[in-house]
Amino acid sequence: MATPNEIFERLFEQYPALNVCRKEIYSAFIRLRECYANCGKVLACGNGGSAADADHIVGELMKGFLLRRPVSGEAFNHDRDILSHLQGGLPAISLNAHAALLSAFANDEEFDYAYAQQAYAYGCQGDVLIALSTSGNSASVVNAVRAAGAKQLTTIGITGEERSLLSDKCTVCIRLPARETYQVQELTLPVYHCLCAMLEAEFFTE
Repeated sequence: MATPNEIFERLFEQYPALNVCRKEIYSAFIRLRECYANCGKVLACGNGGSAADADHIVGELMKGFLLRRPVSGEAFNHDRDILSHLQGGLPAISLNAHAALLSAFANDEEFDYAYAQQAYAYGCQGDVLIALSTSGNSASVVNAVRAAGAKQLTTIGITGEERSLLSDKCTVCIRLPARETYQVQELTLPVYHCLCAMLEAEFFTE
């Protein structure tokens, strides 16, 4: 298995346009590594295609991505049958995946604050919020960052290249070199795949 740094360098070999984001992508990795090293969790949110990306990120973190993640048998001395069906996970929650909660909150309050409600309720100091918005100005995502800041979470934005509310408010903002929504989305995928692979290599390579 490649090392985190090898995975990082491979990203720019395959997508040279992303070199303009090199510093921010590596900074995002460092923040995520610190979060997981200290038993934290990641929250992720977005709207539309960015909601799908948030779900995708959680899927790569919570189960094996490129590596097998065997579970230690020590915790299952009395129920060892389950061991072969479980994998090591990096705890992560997609804030846009809870239809009943989202619709209830939107009905009672405003949807623009539905992710903020979850960021505030789930978030603990040391956790990380990944905020995805191609424009960087989606109200529901920006409000989630505001709520996360109130709970002292690190916030990582992934946006298009324009300066935005997320680029101003996030701890780290990866401003991808594109402006059209679909082009930003096309660059978003290799970035978070790289981050997820780096984290997996960091925590599941012996």
